[in-house]
Amino acid sequence: MEYRCVKCGFRIKTLFVQYSPGNIRLMKCENCRAVADEYIECEIMILLIDLILHKPQAYRHLLYNVLNSETVNLEGILWKSTVGFLLLDAYRSLLLSRSNEGQSSSMSFSLLAWIFQKMLKDVVLGNVMFLGVFLHASRILLNTSAGASSFKDFLLAVLISSYFKIFLVAMMVWNFPSSVIYIIDLFVLSSNTVALKVITESAMNRILGVCLVAHAVKFFVVQGLELRYLRY
Repeated sequence: MEYRCVKCGFRIKTLFVQYSPGNIRLMKCENCRAVADEYIECEIMILLIDLILHKPQAYRHLLYNVLNSETVNLEGILWKSTVGFLLLDAYRSLLLSRSNEGQSSSMSFSLLAWIFQKMLKDVVLGNVMFLGVFLHASRILLNTSAGASSFKDFLLAVLISSYFKIFLVAMMVWNFPSSVIYIIDLFVLSSNTVALKVITESAMNRILGVCLVAHAVKFFVVQGLELRYLRY
C-alpha cells in the first residue's frame, strides 16, 4: 500500500505510527522533509474549507490517502458518486427549466412531462459527452501502462471534485437567481482542474484546456437540445 505526501506528492508507505489508542506519530516525507499528511489530525471542517479554497494538499489527502483502493471500496464509492452527480445535475436542469418557464404554480401534466423529458435528455446526453471527453483525455494525460484502475481513479476524481453541485440544494430553501447556477458551474470547473492536476501531475495549461473543452462540450450539447425544444 502506498500513500502520498500532501505537500509534494511523493510516494510514502505509511502516514503515521500508532503506539497506543489515541497516541500516534505522523511520519515525515523523505523528499520534502515535511509532515506527510497533517490532515490526519485535523477536523473534517478544516479539510472542507481547504477543498473549497482549492488547496492541492487537501485534494491529495482525499484522493490518495482517504480514497485508497486498499482501505475503501472504490467501486462502491464510484457508483454512489455517479448517482449523486447525476441527481444533482438533474436538479440543475430542473431549476433552469423552471426559470425559463416561469414560476407558475399551475403546471399541466403535459408541461411536467415535457420538462421531465427535457431534463432526462439534458442529463444523459450532456454527461455522456462531458465524461467522454474527460475519459478520452485521460489516455493522453495518464500513463497508458497504468492499467484500468487509473481510469477509475481519474473518473472518481472528476466526480468527487464536482462536489460544488451540492450547493444547488440551497436553492430548494432560498430563491436565488438562475445566474447562481452558472457561478456554481465555474466553481465545479476550477475544482475539476485542481483535482486532475493532482491526479495526473500534468502541466496546468493542458489540464485547464481539457476541463474547458469538456465543460464547453456539455454546455453546447445542452444548449443545442434547448434550441431544439424551443422550435417545437
